Amino acid sequence: MEKIKLALIGCGYLNDIVANALKGGYLPEYELIAVLGRDYGRAQVFAERHGCKACADIDELMAMKPDFTAEAASVQSVQDYSETILNGGSNLVVLSIGAFADSALYERIKNTAARNKRRVYIASGAVGGFDVLRTAALMSPITASIASQKAPVSLKNTPLFTGELMDITAPQQVFSGTTKEAIAILPTKVNVAIATALASAGPDNTTMNIKAVPGFKGDEYKIEIQGEEVRVELNIYSRTSAIAAWSVVEVLQNAVAPIVF
Repeated sequence: MEKIKLALIGCGYLNDIVANALKGGYLPEYELIAVLGRDYGRAQVFAERHGCKACADIDELMAMKPDFTAEAASVQSVQDYSETILNGGSNLVVLSIGAFADSALYERIKNTAARNKRRVYIASGAVGGFDVLRTAALMSPITASIASQKAPVSLKNTPLFTGELMDITAPQQVFSGTTKEAIAILPTKVNVAIATALASAGPDNTTMNIKAVPGFKGDEYKIEIQGEEVRVELNIYSRTSAIAAWSVVEVLQNAVAPIVF
């Protein structure tokens, strides 16, 4: 049986987990054919380690004719490459969901996928429960909110960070607004919030609160959905970002599975 051709965008920690999942037998239907990274030298090292081709640009990647392309790189990569990937005949798995806070881009990519009879799969990243969120949104109008806890050090190099956060002794709220506003100032930190919003009330109508917590490790999210007939509460904690990569593996499994969860 001919294997499904998989290409990766991003050659860092997360896609290393995806590539190792192939080696470990989690994705027997696929073969890894190519990788594209911001740094060509790192892509070459990744490609040698995992037995695939390192590509210098998106055109070289698409010349390999992948059936699926999985992104674990950046919002910028989604913005730059998504339409080219879909027009080239590949399905797309997106991890940097923050790109879809831009509603115009979201609609453009959706239309491009439909025109090419391809699909865009949104990986859940560090959250889950998209099925019940979408079901609740179908049943009646809903309100949606997300509360996030983060280590003060994880906010370094963002507009929310101040030196005083390193000395706090109790949780301190550092952001309150919509998920669309959150992704605008934290483009790499709250992708999960946009995924949740897209699956429920939308980025403009999903509120988000972020607290810096001293001594905290990892990420924790509390998602609340309230509708006329359904109330949903989800609490998700992840110690590292590895869960994001494994969510890509789960999407790839589900895309070819005879029974879909």
